[in-house]
Amino acid sequence: MKISRLMLIGMLVFLMTSCLTVEYKKYVFEFTGKNSGKLTITYYNIHSQKDDTVDVSSQDFEELINDYLTGNKIESYFPLATNFQKRLFVENNQLCGEITMEFNSLEAVRLMQLGKKGPIVMDLSKTIDGETFESTNGTYGNSDYMNIVYWPANAKRLEVVTSVTKYNPEKCVLLTAHYYKWK
Repeated sequence: MKISRLMLIGMLVFLMTSCLTVEYKKYVFEFTGKNSGKLTITYYNIHSQKDDTVDVSSQDFEELINDYLTGNKIESYFPLATNFQKRLFVENNQLCGEITMEFNSLEAVRLMQLGKKGPIVMDLSKTIDGETFESTNGTYGNSDYMNIVYWPANAKRLEVVTSVTKYNPEKCVLLTAHYYKWK
C-alpha cells in the first residue's frame, strides 16, 4: 500500500513539473505621464526543456495557454497593473509571446525611483524568471554587487533585454508545432 502511494505521488510530481521556459525577454517601458504608461514584455523563443530525456512539450504548451495566455499568471506577477493584452506569434520559427499592460505607478511594473529627481531603477535580481542582463538603453550596474539598470528621471522609453534559458536542441523542444496545431 505504501509503495503504490509513493508511486502515485511520484507520478503526480512528474506530471506537475513544468519545463516551460524562454530564451530572451525584452522589456519596454513607455511613459505617457508622470510614473504612468505602458509596459510591453516580449518573450523570445518560448520552449520546453525535456524532463531528463522525456518530451513534456505538450503539457508545457497547455500550461502556456491555460496559465499564461488565457489564465491570469502574468496578472498575478503585476497585480497593480491594468488593461493586460496578450498574444502569441512565431518569429524565425520560434514561438514568441507579447504582453502589454498599463501602469499608474512605478511599483506596478517593478520599477522604483530614488527621490523625485533621482534615476528610475529596475532591480534585475528581483525578476520573475531569474533573468540575466543582456542589454539596455540605460546604464547597467556591476552584477557582482549592484544588479540594477537605471535611467535618468526624465527618460520616456526604457528598454532592457534579459536572458533566461539558452535553447539547446538536444535538451529542449520548440513549441512552434504545438502553436500551429492550436491556432
